[in-house]
Amino acid sequence: MRIYDVIDKKRKGGELSGEEIGFWIKGVVDKSVADYQSAALLMAIAINGMTEQETFYLTDAMAKSGDTLDLSAYGDRTVDKHSSGGVGDSTSFIVIPVMAALGKVCAKMSGRGLGHTGGTLDKLESIDGVTTAIDEKSFYKQLDKTGLVIAGQTKDVCPADKILYALRDVTATVESIPLIASSIMSKKLAAGARNIVLDVKCGKGAFMHDLKSAEKLARLMVDTGKKAGRKVSALITDMDQPLSDYIGNSLEVQGAIEVLEGKTDCPLYEVAKALCVRLLNGEGGEEEVDEAILSGAALKKFKEMLIAQGAAEDVLDKPLVRAQCKIEVFARKGGYVCGIDAMKAAETVLLLGGGRNKKEDAIRPHVGIKFHVRKGDKIKEDDVIATMYFDRYEDVALAGQICDAVEISDKKPEIKSPVLKIIE
Repeated sequence: MRIYDVIDKKRKGGELSGEEIGFWIKGVVDKSVADYQSAALLMAIAINGMTEQETFYLTDAMAKSGDTLDLSAYGDRTVDKHSSGGVGDSTSFIVIPVMAALGKVCAKMSGRGLGHTGGTLDKLESIDGVTTAIDEKSFYKQLDKTGLVIAGQTKDVCPADKILYALRDVTATVESIPLIASSIMSKKLAAGARNIVLDVKCGKGAFMHDLKSAEKLARLMVDTGKKAGRKVSALITDMDQPLSDYIGNSLEVQGAIEVLEGKTDCPLYEVAKALCVRLLNGEGGEEEVDEAILSGAALKKFKEMLIAQGAAEDVLDKPLVRAQCKIEVFARKGGYVCGIDAMKAAETVLLLGGGRNKKEDAIRPHVGIKFHVRKGDKIKEDDVIATMYFDRYEDVALAGQICDAVEISDKKPEIKSPVLKIIE
């Protein structure tokens, strides 16, 4: 078999076999296939697409291209979640502790932020002492002891995906739905959980801007996971507005902790609860999830995880947000808040230093925004609409962008659920 023939077949719109895709992925990892050949094949896929079966073959080959977690000892209790990237999205810090409190085993491998969305690892590491670099022995030991781990993906998990993603990033093939689906699902399959829920964001602050594209991606990922023998479902959720009142690494952890402490009247918890219910697979419902929060069991599990990963015993007694400066942001006019532009808000936090434009960029863990208003609120001119946390004095000028992100109208808007659709 020659990689030339595989490229030529896909260029002409042919359907690749499992053997052909496996040959390509093996060559990606052992370097027998050159980067320029993989780039050509990626472009052929981006232009001509892939069938569901091809997407499964690619996902399976990438998942098996390196190490995989063996969670078989925990039976059918293992759960995992993935979000396609959102603004103010800290649902992992709610879902994982809740599921652990309900007796599930939660082994989650996460990534860092790039662009306008925050990374789960960056948020966790904004807490003093917490590490997400956990070796295999420590990973299983913590899982046995606490029932939950959130750690970074090691270099030996899905190595093919790392190589191909870097190529996609520079060849304008990132937005191909089969390539997105196989990249996400290969890591979920390698992580070993039997039950997986996906949160596919849709809107201004998401990679999928319209419901049709989001539904296509969600359906493809669910079907791919099922072909691999996993129980998979997906939610499509609104990302026209930030999911939480908090945007920024330590700020988003603070927002999640407030939910775990019982502040559940918010979109963040509505989405987190819906994700938990999907993971319970009919073994429980909203009441069980609420009880895990209101009893304090989920907060206790989150604290156990933080301490196991290096935090001090009094981690939740200390202020998590320690930016050098903060200022209040005032409304320019009165009326109803008809929306908060998720992308504008995220771009402001990026300019404050809370995110990365390049993977090697350092971040400022405590900068960000706390909004004091939500869609539907009635406000007056000069009401406080947000607090901006920043480290550099010159960034005070960015407060104007926060005002621009809060959209105000004379008419009260309709409030809809952030859960747009469920895919099973």
